[in-house]
Amino acid sequence: MTPRLLALAFLVASATLAVPAHAIGRLADVSVTDRDSGATLALHYHRGEYWVAGRPGARYAISVRNRLGERVLAVPAVDGVNVLSGETAAWDQTGYVLSPWQPYQITGWRKSSSEIAAFEFSSAGDSYAGRTGRPGHVGVIGVALFRERLPEPVAQAPDHAARDARERHDESRSLQRGAPAPAPASPAAGLQERSSGEALAQRAPSGSADSVAKAAPLPAPRLGTGHGQRETSVITHTRFERLQASPNEIIRIRYDSRENLVAAGVIREPVVYPRLPTPNPFPHSGNASYVPDPPPRHY
Repeated sequence: MTPRLLALAFLVASATLAVPAHAIGRLADVSVTDRDSGATLALHYHRGEYWVAGRPGARYAISVRNRLGERVLAVPAVDGVNVLSGETAAWDQTGYVLSPWQPYQITGWRKSSSEIAAFEFSSAGDSYAGRTGRPGHVGVIGVALFRERLPEPVAQAPDHAARDARERHDESRSLQRGAPAPAPASPAAGLQERSSGEALAQRAPSGSADSVAKAAPLPAPRLGTGHGQRETSVITHTRFERLQASPNEIIRIRYDSRENLVAAGVIREPVVYPRLPTPNPFPHSGNASYVPDPPPRHY
């Protein structure tokens, strides 16, 4: 039986974000953004996997945009760690619920219902996973996507249906105004997100985490994701029931420094040859057939 889940939900902002270039995914567009430069990192496809080149010390975000006209749950993990709970990542853990067509940037490790610690590219040894004794999966970003199980339609008397419609309308207006939502049936209460529209879910059926093969030795230290400066990010709760126990889609993006990706053959840089003078096969041809003028006088 699929359990009902408690989730952190965010209202969809009226303004929409453009779909970033180099995004992958069927249920949602997923990409990685360098927050310091604002650039979407190019995805490089190599031997069945997608890679991005990170810049050591740069803050980054996992950009997700729901492509469906229904809610989806996104369970994000970085370096094998759930970015919301800090647990070693698994499918049945906390995630973000996106409203229909919802865009959102996941910018850090969640510290509370109002704060995150920014994602930043760091050495593997200084990564959050490394510092917490879990270095085995450093260098990978994962997003497990779940569709929602919608309730079965129930026949109601006209007066009950009208009353329920009024209650849903009143609840929607209260959320748009930033007022607290009515208490959910679960004992866990929710907090309203004000900045954009994302959602956080608790546990669903358990599943096996996707493993990451260890990379071969490379010329530069491997990149990981550090535990950066605190930033404000306010969230709220909502209900979400997964359509099935396993994800409907899993997005996996690996990352490392550009130097390492070039050395590993993931990024193929064009060969730049030095500009050489153009040789003449007949260097003495074209000379004047008569006596040339002498050099000018110097007096």
